[in-house]
Order: sequence, then structure tokens, then C-alpha cells
Amino acid sequence: MNSGEGRRTVSLFWRIFLLNAAVLVAATMVLLLGPVTVSTPVVLTEALVLAVGLALMLVANGALLRVGLAPLHRLTRAMATLDLLQPAPRPIATGHAGIADLIRAFNTMIDRLEAERATSTARALSAQEDERRRVARELHDEVGQSLTAVLLQLEQVARHAPAPLSAELRQVQETTRAGLDEIRRIARRLRPGVLEELGLASALKALITEVTGHTDLAVTHRLGGDLPPMDAETELVIYRVAQEGLTNAVRHARASRVELSLQRRRGEVLLRLADDGRGVADAPEGAGIRGMRERALLIGAQLEITRSASGGTEVRLRVPIDEQRTAP
Repeated sequence: MNSGEGRRTVSLFWRIFLLNAAVLVAATMVLLLGPVTVSTPVVLTEALVLAVGLALMLVANGALLRVGLAPLHRLTRAMATLDLLQPAPRPIATGHAGIADLIRAFNTMIDRLEAERATSTARALSAQEDERRRVARELHDEVGQSLTAVLLQLEQVARHAPAPLSAELRQVQETTRAGLDEIRRIARRLRPGVLEELGLASALKALITEVTGHTDLAVTHRLGGDLPPMDAETELVIYRVAQEGLTNAVRHARASRVELSLQRRRGEVLLRLADDGRGVADAPEGAGIRGMRERALLIGAQLEITRSASGGTEVRLRVPIDEQRTAP
């Protein structure tokens, strides 16, 4: 048993009691040993001396309690500002006896809550990705094949129809073909097959091509050629964060230009998206941003959302890497 465990600790109740008792004993000794007397009725000078003594007792008691309970105030601020999606440094377990034990218990509780949240989030996101793949497969195989059959039938009917009706059928064909292309695009967004087949860099390029092809958004990109090998889960998180960032730039920020970069830095891989849209406001974070934070926590990454240099929004995802494992 070490010296810290061998020391007898004093509970919070007894510390406060002893602080108050010390102040009261000191005041009593001053009254007993000092020249102060109290007559009946009380003289004005005696009343002033007692009032000054009482004020000094209150000030001393307040100062001692403030020093003793300061760690509790820090703990209260930490509890009020805690967000499990944005990890922050834990309160330092300072103070005596029960106060330090309380702070340590709080930190242990937060560690357990973060671990449980990470586990439940991982299960939820895994189920979500499975559902995305299932829906994408059904859209591609079932709906896509049905619309393809409809297109072939329309083409056959249009060849034998009179000229006025044939023109209308051609128009229906174009509308059906546009719907088929849209379904295929949705299926690709739900299940990024390029990511599994060709890797992260190719998947991001395909995502940028898809976004710029269907919107007025201009995207400039810079993808590092020395990216380290990453597991499938990490690549999927980076891809989904980039996808959500581009979606937010189009739907919410009303941006016209986005800069996307994925670079290897010392000890990390940095994904950065900066747009020239309306910028971050004081409104609470929506489901999309909170979803990005949850994904970042799964791989131990850090997500930062700030105002960009152009006044828009800047998203930074810092993914830690093991330099020794990724070294050639």
C-alpha cells in the first residue's frame, strides 16, 4: 500500500465542519482573551466591534470555502458544457477527499458513456450501411431492370406507331431514361462501389464528378499521391464526410465553389472542404453534421467546423495514422 492509499482522508462534510469550527473558535478566543467586553445595554462602540468581527468571520469562512470547493465549480462547468460528440479534456481530479473522488468518478462515467456511445453508434452506422447497400441493390437490380424493359418496349412501340404518336412516345422514352439515370445516381450515392473497387481517391473523384454534373457547384480538388493505406472503415468515414460536406454546400450553404483536399500530414491524414457559401451560423447543428461527428469518433478522428477564409464554411477531418506502420 503506497503513501497515498495509507493516508487517512477527511470527508467533505468534516472538512466544511472543521473550517467553520476553526473560524468560530478563533472568534471565541479573540472575545475571551481580547480587551473587548459586552455590556447591557450594548454600547455603540461595542456593537461596531462585534459587527466588524462578524464581517471578518464571514469573509474568512467564505474564502476558505471558496478555496476548498473550487474543484467542484470546475466540475460543474465541465458537466454543463460536456458534449459526447466533441471530446474535451477531463477535469483534473484535484481537491481533498470526497471532491477528488467525485471528479474521478465523473471522469470514469464519461469514459464509460463515450465507449458505450461509440459501440452503439458503430452498430447503428453498420446497420445503416447494410440498409444502404440493400436499397441500392434493389434500385439497381429491380427498379433499374424494370425501367430498362419499359424503355425497350417503348422503343419497339414507337417504331410501329404513327408519326404524331411516335413523337410522343419518344418523349416518354426520354423521360423514362432520365428517371433511370437518376435511380442509378441515387444507387451510387447509397453504395459507393468505386470506393470498394478502385479506392478512396478514385471514389472522391467520382463523387466530385457526380456533384458537379448535376449542380452548378464548382469543385476544385487536390488529392495527395502519398496517402497511407487505410482500412475500409476509415476510408468509408472519409468518403461519407466528404459526401455530406458537398451536400451541405449545395443544399444549405448555397455555395458556388468548394475546395476539397485530402493530404497526408505528420501523424495524420487531413480532409479539408472549404466553400464560399453563407458560412456557419449560430443555429444548432443539424443531423448531417452530428452524423459526421459520430462517424469521426468511430475512427478516433477529430472533426472541426469553422468559418472559411472566404466567409463560408470550412470542414476539417483529422484522421490519426501510425507513421511506423505506414512507413515504406
